Amino acid sequence: MPVARHDNPFRYGALALDEAFTDRESELAELESDMLSGQDVVVFAPRRYGKSSLVWRLVQSATAAGVLVAQLDLMTTPTRERFAEKLARAIHDDVASPLFRARERLRVFSGLRVTPTVTVDPNDGSVSFSFEATLARADLDATIEGLLELPGRLGAERGRRVALILDEFQEITEIGAELPRLMRAVFQAQPEVAHIYLGSKRHMIEQIFSDANEPFWRSAKQMELGPIAREDFAPYIRKRFTRGGRRIEPDALARVLELTGGHPYATQELCYFLWQATPANGRAAAEGVDEALAGVLRSEHAHFSLVWETASAAQRLTLMALAREGPGSPLGADYRRRHGLPGGPSVQKALTALMRRELVVRLARGEYAISEPFLAEWVRSNEG
Repeated sequence: MPVARHDNPFRYGALALDEAFTDRESELAELESDMLSGQDVVVFAPRRYGKSSLVWRLVQSATAAGVLVAQLDLMTTPTRERFAEKLARAIHDDVASPLFRARERLRVFSGLRVTPTVTVDPNDGSVSFSFEATLARADLDATIEGLLELPGRLGAERGRRVALILDEFQEITEIGAELPRLMRAVFQAQPEVAHIYLGSKRHMIEQIFSDANEPFWRSAKQMELGPIAREDFAPYIRKRFTRGGRRIEPDALARVLELTGGHPYATQELCYFLWQATPANGRAAAEGVDEALAGVLRSEHAHFSLVWETASAAQRLTLMALAREGPGSPLGADYRRRHGLPGGPSVQKALTALMRRELVVRLARGEYAISEPFLAEWVRSNEG
């Protein structure tokens, strides 16, 4: 739907849908081709890099091409029982429903070791599934195995391509240490199903898919989402400003992308504040970017303050050094001396903790950087 000229055309904090979706066209085309070919893919990137928005578009295009797409967010399934319940609902809603009439859909679950309890909401007719928490582990695992087999069996019976999207897949080991081995045994016998794994914690995803001792070792094509290239982001920003009844000066646009580095969420957020600070029918200038940045930092202050309060002294010193200098090698003796950092083991421990919290990323050349552009700005602005 077109954006009204008085509405802010930039969005952050929610899925970037339709016109708010920024580029990623090559990644989208590649993923769609993989899905149609039955290729398993693992997509990883830090949070706020647009994985969910990309997948939303992927589901749209794949569904239009006749693929049956079931989705499951493992962040919402902390136990085996919840995992089985959410998986059953995803199969019912996204795989069985397009294939069968209402009365026939529940029959697909009749062959499971344990038949789930089915509840129908009288208000909207939606169906939910539940399993007793007192089930024996062997019975529940056998039921999960049966559920995992269902998409492939239903797709093969009806000659339909099926895709199973598992978001925040790194959580699988928290749900059950044995589940990866069980899932891998089922998935490798499902050529008619494309399995798409999404992950935001790089170190955990790498361990699952790159460790030779893990069941999913080298089982999926790997795709990493990085920042959006400036040459792709710039025309999008200009177009959105125009659609919102404003213009953006070239130097202001360059300043925005210099500050965000093409980070999808950060760019949308900064542009949201810049558009707000620009008069109707006016032009956003470079000095307006500083005003917009101040607005972003005020908006993010509570979040960044909590990050800071829960960081150890070594983590704070490491963040301050990376904020001052940008990407670098905090483990090096000269670097530590310049910034008054503690010994190498303490800095390594701090970096490991910061990476686990997704505040710092390790770059390909062995350097480290703060992952959120505005966290670095906030640290610098509060250091003095």
